[in-house]
Amino acid sequence: MKKIGITGQNGFVGRHLYNTLGLFPEEFERIDFQKEYFENKEELDAFVAKCDVIVHLAAMNRHENAEVIYETNVTLARNLVDALKRTNSKVHVLISSSTQEERDNLYGKSKREGREALVNWANDNGGKVSGLIIPNVFGAFGKPFYNSFIATFCHQLTHGEVPNIDTDGEVKLIYVQELVMRIISEIRSEESNPELFIDATATKKVSEVLALLNDFKIKYLEGGEIPALKDTFEHNLFNTYRSYINHQEHYPVKFTQHTDPRGAFVEVIRLGIGGQCSFSTTVPEITRGNHYHTRKIERFAVIKGKALIQLRKIDTDEILDFYLDGTEPAYVDMPIWYTHNIKNIGDEDLYTIFWIDEPFNPQDSDTYFLEV
Repeated sequence: MKKIGITGQNGFVGRHLYNTLGLFPEEFERIDFQKEYFENKEELDAFVAKCDVIVHLAAMNRHENAEVIYETNVTLARNLVDALKRTNSKVHVLISSSTQEERDNLYGKSKREGREALVNWANDNGGKVSGLIIPNVFGAFGKPFYNSFIATFCHQLTHGEVPNIDTDGEVKLIYVQELVMRIISEIRSEESNPELFIDATATKKVSEVLALLNDFKIKYLEGGEIPALKDTFEHNLFNTYRSYINHQEHYPVKFTQHTDPRGAFVEVIRLGIGGQCSFSTTVPEITRGNHYHTRKIERFAVIKGKALIQLRKIDTDEILDFYLDGTEPAYVDMPIWYTHNIKNIGDEDLYTIFWIDEPFNPQDSDTYFLEV
């Protein structure tokens, strides 16, 4: 079992890494770190001595004074190097750097010098270092106005603010959980790599990202619809966006219930990624349906009560009867060109969930009424 310590344990990436390592209790033991250790040699040495692997994430990303960023990051790396030397440690250190190493700014310079300080320690003392040069990271729980423009946009769009694009450039991105799994892979490899470039998993213009987030706001936050998610990036971005919602204020969201003498009908969920799901109650002896579709895929699921589902291909006389009982929940899929209905044949209300692969559109409903 490897003993893993994470400087910056409570930061954005650090917290995700710490929690993910906890999913592998038989492989990793997490050695807790507190930022105060950097100010106390004895505590820092004790921490280093306990670790087989140290992931050095502690850093300052933003400050109004760039010199403060530079001095802070270089000092943190040097303090860690000093502790490694004092304890004669041979641990594997993974240090997070940035693609901004290539830019002429003090933040990038601080990350490069910090990485080089640890590489020099490893070369001189028999340790191991992996210098992770990382693109822009986004994900759930990032700090707005600090960790990434995505964190800022998500916060603004869920708190009644309007985002502003300063420069609409292309940005290389990696989702925080993708980065975390790459870090864990490097831990498992036990190999040194002083300059390891972590590939971005997406490249997007800032305006592209904002357009997606605006779509999430309109469809999901305001309309309750799960939006279409075309790829892994959009899926990850959607989960990122959801993490900024004030859940206590937003939930519970009440359904709209439609009632008539037959009973009640409630749309449960509308899916941009796959149709519409609803449930209904049907009072005894009432029949719903008696229509068919030419393209829609539909499923009837009975979860309470007793039902008779009937199907008839529209150009034949043969009727197919299916008896369902909520004590053994079951479903029947509706073939295209089969008119179908569902009747409550029990003594209590019938509860049914309906799923169909596209939301109902009154202008193109693909619903044709015909008695079974």
